[in-house]
Amino acid sequence: MNDRLKPLTLTRDLLLYDTINPPGQERKCAEYLGKLLEDGGFQTAYYEYEESRTSLVARIEGKSDKAPICFTGHIDTVPLGAAHWSKDPFSGELDGDKIFGRGSTDMKGGVAAMVLAAIEISKYSRGEAGIEVVLTAGEEYGCVGAHHLAQTDGALGKAGAVVVGEPTSNYPLIGHKGLVWLEVRTSGVTAHGSMPEEGVNAIFKAGKVINKLEQFRFHESPHEFLGKPTLNVGTISGGLNINSVPDQTSICLDIRTIPGQENDEIKKRLQNYLGNEVEILTIVESRNVASDSSNEWIQEVFSIMTPYLHESPQPRGATYSTDACALTPAYNNPPTVILGPGEPDIAHKTDEFCYTSKLEESKEVYLEIAKRWCHL
Repeated sequence: MNDRLKPLTLTRDLLLYDTINPPGQERKCAEYLGKLLEDGGFQTAYYEYEESRTSLVARIEGKSDKAPICFTGHIDTVPLGAAHWSKDPFSGELDGDKIFGRGSTDMKGGVAAMVLAAIEISKYSRGEAGIEVVLTAGEEYGCVGAHHLAQTDGALGKAGAVVVGEPTSNYPLIGHKGLVWLEVRTSGVTAHGSMPEEGVNAIFKAGKVINKLEQFRFHESPHEFLGKPTLNVGTISGGLNINSVPDQTSICLDIRTIPGQENDEIKKRLQNYLGNEVEILTIVESRNVASDSSNEWIQEVFSIMTPYLHESPQPRGATYSTDACALTPAYNNPPTVILGPGEPDIAHKTDEFCYTSKLEESKEVYLEIAKRWCHL
């Protein structure tokens, strides 16, 4: 195989593109991948929800009416963080079996593997089903690119199954939790800091709210493989200067949901629990995804993965959200697997890395999944 078309080499090429979100600027990276897929015989289209926030959809047709299989991943990454990196985050430095860089695990390694698998499939004669490759911008903050594609007429075709290349250490997961991010505001009356009795302190109010949130519990029974819903207080801000009574605070919540929960109901319940002293606003929300573990295709993917894992996979889900929250419903809820070479406990960390052996493995896995779906 040409070095250009090896998973490690392509991953290094993708790491050269600074697609940190914000601001994202995924266009050049999307165009680079689009050219590779076009050269492999795919038809490509680009969709921007903002200037340079570019998603790519590439497809190759099958010879029957069987729905295509969709391989999807995102090309934006999170910021580097404040801590010093011991490796260059953009050059793809190698150290033993590891390739380092922002996005190596989450998830340019997975994107490289699935794109190369798709290109290899295109060298075969046309299969019974086609392939749709969806590479999104803006996943890291609310799956914006995927939602944009789902809401754009004609952007997405059909899919009978979906593979999401997020980091799972090549263990197939069959769902993920949903999320709802809420802002809880408390209000007061400003006054001079030397005369606090003349004002109403919004931070004191926020303190009581946070104490109540620490005691809050969901009553839903745990899902069979997604577990319990969770609530985390992620940020708090308030006050303009030290010598004034603060008149507003903002408390931001990260809630992860399971099937059976509705975001509007969660928001209503929290409003009742915290009382009318607070205002609750929705920042971002997305659906949970849970496929049937007994589905024939899910079981086939489990069978494919068994020799790689040296055990039969068990139904498991991801705590994090993925673009499947938008794409799976847009495709009319086909069975969905989250399966990628990255290490889930390394994502978003300083000195992020991916094992090179997992990169090669995932390309082989994607190829086998696609061959069986397309009957090649």
